[in-house]
Amino acid sequence: MNAQVLIDGIVRQTTVLIAQLATSGGVRAPLAHIANQVFLELAREIESQGISKQVSADMFGLALRSYRRRLHRISESTTDQDRSLWEALLDYLGKSGVVTRSQVLKRFHRDDPELVKSVLHDVCESGFVFRLGAGKDVAYRAATPEELMQIGQRSDGFDEVVWLLTYREGPLAADALASRLRVAEDEVDRSLARLVAEGRVQAVKGRYSTRSVVMSPTASAGWEAGMLDHFQAVVRTLCARLGASAENEPSPHIGGSTYSLRV
Repeated sequence: MNAQVLIDGIVRQTTVLIAQLATSGGVRAPLAHIANQVFLELAREIESQGISKQVSADMFGLALRSYRRRLHRISESTTDQDRSLWEALLDYLGKSGVVTRSQVLKRFHRDDPELVKSVLHDVCESGFVFRLGAGKDVAYRAATPEELMQIGQRSDGFDEVVWLLTYREGPLAADALASRLRVAEDEVDRSLARLVAEGRVQAVKGRYSTRSVVMSPTASAGWEAGMLDHFQAVVRTLCARLGASAENEPSPHIGGSTYSLRV
């Protein structure tokens, strides 16, 4: 098997998926941390396979000392990731009510004014922000969650991701869920409270679980969790097939074919 060709192909298709997700529905998700996150996750997974740090460093083309130093630096900063200008501007508008363009430019004075204006135009065209007035007196207001639902914008679908994780890996405590999702525990607590109130998740002695997860194909929120579940299922199947190949004992229950039907 030409592993390099296979790896290159998977990386290429994964970047296509990430690019689509990062721009889906008018969103401009921050990507500055992606390179470091990929390096850290890949290094951890390689070491979990029983590979030594020395060999892992060699696989990345790094000296052992440089490899250790990079891992240490990235691990310290993974929970404090920078936001994109798009996300920071939306957060500012959401907390400030109606603000003029001059106020926005003053708030983001360290950024290129033309870039700030371009992002302002983008969030307005995407429906996340309302433009009021024109010319020098133009002002902006972030749309409320209720208004976003009325105009068809999706919610973030975070509850559905938490719901999925409790199904696939539960029972789990709130801190374990927060650790897996790499978000603040209070955010997970609020999500779990909503899920429990809706009867989608059960809590027993501080641990959360559920017997089923059903995602509606027409729901405006939650498709992210369904997509993640599909992707994880594909990855697990491929990893099982690779494991069977490595042991020279291919299982008849782990296939490698993709069937297409033309209607």
